[in-house]
Amino acid sequence: MSSSLDDWKHWRDDRVVTARAPHGPLALTGTYWLADLREGLPGVPGRWELQGSCVILTAARHDGLEVDNIALDGSVRLCPDTAPTPSLITHGGRLLVLILREGEYAVRIYDPASAGRTAFAGIDAHPYDADWERPARFTPFDAARSIVVPNADGRERGLALAGTVAFSVPGSAAEHTLQVSQAGNGSLSAVFADASSGRQTFRFRFVALPAPDAAGATVLDFNRAYLPPCAFADHFICPFPPPGNSLALAVPAGEKQVLQH
Repeated sequence: MSSSLDDWKHWRDDRVVTARAPHGPLALTGTYWLADLREGLPGVPGRWELQGSCVILTAARHDGLEVDNIALDGSVRLCPDTAPTPSLITHGGRLLVLILREGEYAVRIYDPASAGRTAFAGIDAHPYDADWERPARFTPFDAARSIVVPNADGRERGLALAGTVAFSVPGSAAEHTLQVSQAGNGSLSAVFADASSGRQTFRFRFVALPAPDAAGATVLDFNRAYLPPCAFADHFICPFPPPGNSLALAVPAGEKQVLQH
């Protein structure tokens, strides 16, 4: 248990360090969909144009934009965050990230001087409880599926789901299930809410699970249930829990809320 507790403490420390990083989630000040823009990015020089399936950025040297650490003086084709080598775009101390989601491009602006970073006082979490590290069983769907769920920005988008994980909770033999997504390396993840969501904890949380073995066995460690990016800034597009992933019971484990001064 001490090893698990120590690992959890390190995980908690890493979460806080990542959150308060100069270009971490607290630094996000805006997400701007290029199809909606009429006069460019607010407060950012240059011209951002959709040309077919590409995004072209045009600026003069005096605008102060850099792409891949080279001052931009002319036009350049940008690669989004989903590309093997995304374009590194900066303006002064700000990081501009081109994202591609379901065929739509947007630019995210990360500003180290954001109000969110200034006000950040930590991440509140439940104390570690080994009882909430639960054995779980993964059952894949016959075929992967995608369902449409609301997102934090008010739009609806597809959420890929690979199957379900079944588990029990401390003090009860009853079985509960969550629908999960699966990454290319086999690891699983779930978006879930519980009876504490929107009250003692943020309105929903994420949790990751190791890749299941051949029999479907894995571990659902609610101590590592973590806040979605939209808990740190209003401009993320986090998916809400799919149907069936709102547990009727409270889960007193994992991260609870972002703390502010």
